Amino acid sequence: MRKEDKIFISGRWPMVDMAIYRYLKHESYKYPIVSCDIGLDLTNQSMVSSFFKKEKPDYVFLTTGMHGGILANRNHSAEFIYDNLQIQTNIIHYAKECKVKKLIFLGSSCVYPKDCPQPMKEKYLLSGKLEEISQYYAMSKLAGIMMCQAYNTQYKTRFISAIPATVYGPGDDFDLKNSHVLSALLKKIDMAKENNESKVTLWGNGLVRREFLYVDDLARVTVFLMQHHNESGIINIGSGSDISIKELAELIKEIVGFKGKIVYDKSKPSGIRRKLLDISQIIKLGWKPEVNLKEGIILTYQWYKKHFSVK
Repeated sequence: MRKEDKIFISGRWPMVDMAIYRYLKHESYKYPIVSCDIGLDLTNQSMVSSFFKKEKPDYVFLTTGMHGGILANRNHSAEFIYDNLQIQTNIIHYAKECKVKKLIFLGSSCVYPKDCPQPMKEKYLLSGKLEEISQYYAMSKLAGIMMCQAYNTQYKTRFISAIPATVYGPGDDFDLKNSHVLSALLKKIDMAKENNESKVTLWGNGLVRREFLYVDDLARVTVFLMQHHNESGIINIGSGSDISIKELAELIKEIVGFKGKIVYDKSKPSGIRRKLLDISQIIKLGWKPEVNLKEGIILTYQWYKKHFSVK
């Protein structure tokens, strides 16, 4: 990418979209455009078509539509598959129609099979059944990956797909009905501290393990891939290590300063036992994450306390 290229950041993921925007501006790119800033309805085919024909972006970052944790996946499975399919289809197709130089599509680690060997290598994609709770969201992401590959094959486009670990950071969604696990834990434990509660009850058994990627690291790696990766196949992006939910909760408890107990409701779902990405491909290209988990949680908590009061 050249500094004067027009860059379109398209999705409904403000935390990620704005992190990419900030990084591009920091790196002196002159013309990044964020879809949420211009009121563009990405599910509206006519609006998306008109935007591409008028603005003619050179590069496109396609992040996501609706997304969330276990509860959101259970309650909004139809919206998850519909919204994401609409957005992906519109953006990918009109990126081709308007001869975009390159597009990066962000998938999700839930596209890997439920019983996938660990760490999850790119070659394991489509090798088994999906996890039931997130399967509708995962199917939409798989469709986006396959659409990018199909367009590359038929139309000689340069559309790449990356699979990120669970992303967190400043600007995250802290709505307990929709949020991913880290932001949900941060809010629950902070609320318990502020309300002088003696305990916090969490879903599941606390034994499942998850990998987390700080949002600024995601922004850096997506730009890095735009510059250094051209393969049609997927590539994993993550931190390279995981942590149990119990360990994560204790770490957040320490950072927040909560003195009570953390207990687990084992009648509630825990999710897949482990989701750790094999990031050897991206490491070989020369990229590695910069923000460790504790540092990232501290930065996220500072942002949360600045922008939210206890509710």
